Amino acid sequence: MNEPLDVAKLQRRLAEFAAARDWQPYHTPKNLVAALSVEASELVEIFQWLTPEESARVMDDPDTAHRVTDEIADVLAYLLQLCEVLGVDPLTALSAKIDRNEQRFPAP
Repeated sequence: MNEPLDVAKLQRRLAEFAAARDWQPYHTPKNLVAALSVEASELVEIFQWLTPEESARVMDDPDTAHRVTDEIADVLAYLLQLCEVLGVDPLTALSAKIDRNEQRFPAP
C-alpha cells in the first residue's frame, strides 16, 4: 500500500535521488532556479500557439496531457528542490502570500 504523498516526503525522495547520483554539488540555488525556468518554459511551449479554447481542452488529448503532466512534475520537482536548498517551507510561503494578497486585494 502506498503512503499518502506530502511535500516533505517528496523532497526526501528528490534528495535521495540526487544523492544516489552524486548530483548535490550541482543543486545550487542558481542552478535550480535556472532549471526551474527551463522546465517552466517547456510547459509554456506546449500552450504557446493554442487559442484560449484549445488551451482549456489540452488535457483531452492523451499525448499532450502526458507532456503537460510531465512538465508540471518537472517544474514542481525543481521548485521543491530549491525550497529544500534554501530552507523555505513552500506551503508556509504560499499561505503567507495568500494572506498578503487578501490584504492587498480585498474582495468587493
